[in-house]
Amino acid sequence: MIPRSLIQSFRDRVEAELTHDILPFWIKHSVDNEHGGFWGTIENDLKVIKDSEKGIILNSRILWAFSKAYRTHHEAALLQLAQRAFDYLTRHFVDADFGGVYWTVDCTGRPLDTKKKIYAQAFALYALVEYCEATGDNSAIRKAGEVFDLIEQKSRDSEFGGYFETYERDWSPASDQRLSEVDMDEKKSMNTHLHVLEAYTSLVQARKDASSHLRLRELIGIFLKNILDPESFHFRLFFTESWRCRSNRISFGHDIEGSWLLCEAADTLEDPPLRKRVQDTALRMARAVYDEARDWDGALLYEADPSGITDDNKHWWPQAEAVVGFLNAYELSGEDNFFHAAHECWSFIEEKLIDRVYGEWFWQVSREGMPDPSRYKVGQWKGPYHNSRTCLEAMQRLDRILNLVIEPSGH
Repeated sequence: MIPRSLIQSFRDRVEAELTHDILPFWIKHSVDNEHGGFWGTIENDLKVIKDSEKGIILNSRILWAFSKAYRTHHEAALLQLAQRAFDYLTRHFVDADFGGVYWTVDCTGRPLDTKKKIYAQAFALYALVEYCEATGDNSAIRKAGEVFDLIEQKSRDSEFGGYFETYERDWSPASDQRLSEVDMDEKKSMNTHLHVLEAYTSLVQARKDASSHLRLRELIGIFLKNILDPESFHFRLFFTESWRCRSNRISFGHDIEGSWLLCEAADTLEDPPLRKRVQDTALRMARAVYDEARDWDGALLYEADPSGITDDNKHWWPQAEAVVGFLNAYELSGEDNFFHAAHECWSFIEEKLIDRVYGEWFWQVSREGMPDPSRYKVGQWKGPYHNSRTCLEAMQRLDRILNLVIEPSGH
């Protein structure tokens, strides 16, 4: 049995990191008071790149994180940052002519990369729903509904299921489908579908309409049938239009993140047989990550292929997702090794990833635990989403675990 004192200590440390480091960092350092919104890039030593472009992913993740944090910690500063992110997103990223959100704007807020990436539409939707839940601003849920309708009308594949990746500003198909330079130029990806799943789960929870409910159910089916490898229980990453797999890479962070997001999606649909199937799948995914990705210090290695580990760096976001994913597996199974895996990964985060000089988390450390000072602290792909969500999820889950622990009385 896990000692109650260990569970309580774990929970307290997680909340302290959220309230004393992550949220204050973004309040203090991210706000662009020259041009509005938030700085597009801040280097590891807090040097601001003032002419850097601003990305929808960073803006959406700030909006989501501070909306979610405000729902639990009702502090005015959190609400103020969420409102700033909402205002900037709706004024500068929303395309008034064709709908949806741009990928980037320049430092002054003028459209720059106007492609409509479905990954970006999903993050905007996810953040808008959370902002409405936090503030009661119904204009946000209406805007989220508009984004949902666009995804369904423009991107959904009615023949093979799922969603295509990228469009031009006017929603004509883009010649280059890649989300980023490290991705493959394929029509469908696990990553986009994972974040559409996440966004649709949030939308169903908020408005409970039949259309989003149906599409969420379809998405879970796509993950179970097309994206998950039924033998290895890893996600396959890139696909043709007809779901032929085009990659043999394994992304451990996405596997463990997907394991708990799939459970959340199935819980939202309130379908006991589907929930049981998804939970069984999630446990097998968590076991695969536990067995194959954990290093001696409790951290997750980054990527592999069928021959073994191909990238042994320890990036910030897979560590964050591992804490939640292993806690989820512990709640599902009661197996103590999953709790200890979550706790060991959090201890690694505290020891190696939290920047004790400049604040927030390093982008990555080497397998030996050395930070990479060249990677930026704030940018399109580095926001307060993975680590703040981990803290909020872990606090909630550890509270549930504490409520179930009854330690024997002394004699």
